[in-house]
Amino acid sequence: MAIDKPLKTQIQSDGRIRKWVKIESENKILRVILLKDGNTVHNAFFDRNFKED
Repeated sequence: MAIDKPLKTQIQSDGRIRKWVKIESENKILRVILLKDGNTVHNAFFDRNFKED
């Protein structure tokens, strides 16, 4: 699964987990928001503002 090897991971203040993954076929970065359990996808969208640290 793409979220197993993210470019970046961040824990939000509400416990949800943000992960950014590169989608090679689209040449875009996808931000995936997971619930606290780390498995359930809450939301996912292309992130045009992603800056790699």
